[in-house]
Amino acid sequence: MSSSSLNVQLEIYEGPLDLLLDLIRRQQINIHDIPIAKITAQYLDYLQRAMQLNMELGAEFVYMAATLIQIKSKTLLPRDPELDRIEGTTEDPRQELVNRLLEHERFKNAAQMLQQKRMVEEAVWSNPQLGEFLTPEEQQGELAVSLYDLVQTLQTILDRAKTRKVYGIEAEDVTVPEMIKYLRNILKSLESKSESLSVVDLFERQGSRRRMICLFLAILEMVRMQSITLVQTEAFADIGIKRHKNFDDSAANDQALEAIQEEYS
Repeated sequence: MSSSSLNVQLEIYEGPLDLLLDLIRRQQINIHDIPIAKITAQYLDYLQRAMQLNMELGAEFVYMAATLIQIKSKTLLPRDPELDRIEGTTEDPRQELVNRLLEHERFKNAAQMLQQKRMVEEAVWSNPQLGEFLTPEEQQGELAVSLYDLVQTLQTILDRAKTRKVYGIEAEDVTVPEMIKYLRNILKSLESKSESLSVVDLFERQGSRRRMICLFLAILEMVRMQSITLVQTEAFADIGIKRHKNFDDSAANDQALEAIQEEYS
């Protein structure tokens, strides 16, 4: 018996997409051309070893295994030429998985960047008597919200959504530009320009993880365009979205929205 068989260790992943990304990146595989048979075999091998070590894996790991096997089956089956002629295009069965992996990777990289930013901010010393130099208006005003606060709110909603039962894959084509339009229309419908929207309420209205993440990215884009402002009435309170003073002048035209869409494609 080899010594390596006595020291079996498995990395713990937050979800199946994290596991797939790690398998792909470690082997320097082109994410747009995933060897699905190879990756499926490695994924199933991980699940098998996890079971042998009595590791508890969520239902999403099993669901992803079934999805990979389904994709693998589609790639192995011969394509009907007559069906290709009718449809006009040959859709790659891996494309939906690729889109989910790219979207997850973007969100994960953003979260890591904000985590590093938070660590730097926490290491900076601040004067506890700074409030003495603020005017009463400044002390009673709304608090500025950091990107870390927004990411933390989204992560809380996503964790809460994990408890919802999902029985199928939603075929959604929602985009970040569409979410920008969606958010602008809601803000326009408010009676007062100073009225704010609850970020938590907005996220919970969305019916899928993809819609939540697209909304999150839309909020970031609108903050960058100085179209909205993120506020809190007090520390740790619900985050609100208000119109920026430049809201009417910062409307993204079709060309700007196309550029945003290209960035996230």
